[in-house]
Formats: sequence, structure tokens, C-alpha cells
Amino acid sequence: MCIDELQDEVIEEFSDFTDWMDKYQLLIDLGNDMEPLEEKYKTESNLINGCQSRVWIHADYNDGKLFFKAESDALIVKGLIALLLRVLGGHTPQEILDADLYFIDRIGLREHLSPTRSNGLLAMVKQIRVYALAFKAKEDAQA
Repeated sequence: MCIDELQDEVIEEFSDFTDWMDKYQLLIDLGNDMEPLEEKYKTESNLINGCQSRVWIHADYNDGKLFFKAESDALIVKGLIALLLRVLGGHTPQEILDADLYFIDRIGLREHLSPTRSNGLLAMVKQIRVYALAFKAKEDAQA
């Protein structure tokens, strides 16, 4: 599935709920469904700056695509990162760099997250794009 199709899937999933408490519960459930991050990846270099809670993101590059693993010590933040990884994982660096992440606004995250969580979400997106940029640079250097 392409990134936009995955975003549309997330929007559809969240549209089933009108109450934000239910949407928060969905986020928590998504986070709880994530595989725990191995301790060896919980390093300073994988820790996201700008998040109030602790968030680690690790990227692997296989067959021209990026695959992410992540974890957070906060339930809702863990759900946010699960959404980002679901939408962006398994795509090429260029696809990630070109992606317009419209699902964030469409499901209402921007207006329903606290300012610190919104900043953390932006920091997570930025870090994923930094990984994509780094792996794209490696691709370009090898071409």
C-alpha cells in the first residue's frame, strides 16, 4: 500500500469514533500492540529530542526501504509513534520525504493533543525524515 492509502485507512479507522476518549483509547491500543523495542536500541542516538516523554526510534534499511522500530514510556505517545510507523514504515526514503502527512490533521490530532505532545509528534516526524534523508544520501552516493 502507498503512504496515502495507509493514511486513508487510519482516517477511516478513527472516523468510527466521535468521542475523543474513544480515540485516545484507540491510540493506547495501537501502542500496546507494538512489539517492544529491544534494549540494545534504547540508546541516546535513538532517543528523540523535543519529546516530553522518552521515545526511541530505530531505522533499518532493507531492499531500498526503511523499516522502523520504536517505543515510548508514555501510552498515548506510544500510540502516536505506532501510527507514524504504520504509515511510513516499509517505504523508500524518497516516498517518506515526499509524503504529506495529512492524516494528522484529518483525525484531529493537532487540535486534541497538548502542546507538548504536538511538539513531540513533530519531533518524531522530523526524526523519521532525518533517517530517510540519511539513507537517501547513502543511496545517491552508491549510485
